[in-house]
Amino acid sequence: MAELVYRPVIGVALTMFKALDLKIECKGSENIPRTGGAVLVSNHISYLDFIFSGLTALPQKRLVRFMAKDAVFRHKVSGPLMRGMKHIPVDRESGEAAYQHALESLRSGEIIGVFPEATISQSFTLKSFKSGAARLAQEAGVPLVPMALWGTQRLWTKGRPRNFRRHHIPVTMRVGEPMEAPRDQYAGAITRRVRDQVQELLEAAQRAYPVRPKGVDDTWWMPAHLGGTAPTPEAVKAAEAG
Repeated sequence: MAELVYRPVIGVALTMFKALDLKIECKGSENIPRTGGAVLVSNHISYLDFIFSGLTALPQKRLVRFMAKDAVFRHKVSGPLMRGMKHIPVDRESGEAAYQHALESLRSGEIIGVFPEATISQSFTLKSFKSGAARLAQEAGVPLVPMALWGTQRLWTKGRPRNFRRHHIPVTMRVGEPMEAPRDQYAGAITRRVRDQVQELLEAAQRAYPVRPKGVDDTWWMPAHLGGTAPTPEAVKAAEAG
């Protein structure tokens, strides 16, 4: 079936990234299967993560269908685009329909993109992972592909204005080797293993990131444990609970 929306959107995104002269570096795209279903599992630090995560599959000539909250599909601009790209809306109050949709897509050979933290991490560290990605991989009999990205929070993230005027921002991505999800194993154990892999990849992306904050006003995008002024995970939890 022709991709009348997805490929043109990719073209527009790549043109915009070129105009901004973003320094995009990705290693490990060869780990994404050339054929068959797979669950691509990524950390989540920006509203643009699904775009950059999807770019990792282009060298393998694959398109990724992302699971995203249904509010995005109700927006007058993003909604038609998300539906046209065949992404999957998730109703957080009743996610069974989305789960079955993703399962059918995996069984038909699609790559499904999942952010198992569910929401953007405002501390820019890994939150706990929900087990849905592991359960999908188990039931569909497909691998999990861990990945991590870094730098996208500097473009547009929760609680910060969009920053599309600043050029030359680096974005670093790492894709790990596929992981099996045996049906006879506990989904929670598989989830912990894939989270550990994403953590390793995130640390590798951070080490490879070519710039560091410049001045006291530019430390907001770095986690506290790396010397930045982003809120700690504990502070985020306290703010959300309050």
